[in-house]
Amino acid sequence: MTSELPKAYRGLVSLKVKNVRHWTEKTFSFTCERPDSFRFRSGEFAMIGLPNGDKALLRAYSIASPNWAEELEFYSIKVADGPLTSRLQHIKVGDDILIRPKPVGTLVHDALLPGKRLIMFSTGTGIAPFASVIRDPETYDKFDEVILTQTCREMKELDYGKHLMAEIEGDELLQEVVGDKLRFICTTTREKSEQMGRMTEWLRDGRFKQATGAALSPETDRVMICGSMEMLAEHKELCEAAGMVEGSNSQPGQFVIEKAFVD
Repeated sequence: MTSELPKAYRGLVSLKVKNVRHWTEKTFSFTCERPDSFRFRSGEFAMIGLPNGDKALLRAYSIASPNWAEELEFYSIKVADGPLTSRLQHIKVGDDILIRPKPVGTLVHDALLPGKRLIMFSTGTGIAPFASVIRDPETYDKFDEVILTQTCREMKELDYGKHLMAEIEGDELLQEVVGDKLRFICTTTREKSEQMGRMTEWLRDGRFKQATGAALSPETDRVMICGSMEMLAEHKELCEAAGMVEGSNSQPGQFVIEKAFVD
């Protein structure tokens, strides 16, 4: 599975790419081998990248696959002049990527207090950690209702999330666990669609309450947020205004955000 790496790359593991799919001109996903010893909690991220001379080029990427999957999946944006993504977007089946096998992160169940509704707010590739969470049976053991939201500029940018939902619906084993607990609310901000606007607007004007049956409540709701720094700040402000306290791995709360990366 793995190949020998230079001493400067000590602590990193080389993995073969198994599949690559380009969703839009700006996004793609890929899967790679999973080391037998690699363990992670759904929602965590790992440092992945490519060789770059004497020093590996690494960035934080959420693991999009559930923790029971045999392969590791990642969902990425393409940045033409990005140090890593400008190269990573051209990977092919059989290529090698590097990974530091020490996953971490706050978008995990352990950072949240017990609750009834789990609500995940995402934009763009911020949906990646939630692709893992919504396919984890533990999610449905802990919550009566699971709501995933994603906001993108155009309809085609929502295809990855829609594919995930179709995959879950078509998996008999997952369906036994998920049942009717999972909902996916996707909106656009630029291209006209049935559901328009950012989730922050929905929270402020009552559309979120109308769509889900209840406004944010610190008593029943637990929230995970992943997106740009601006998006994180705005959602955090709304959660705190609703009386929610931010959580962490050491001190669970009512909402959590991931600051390690932006979409």
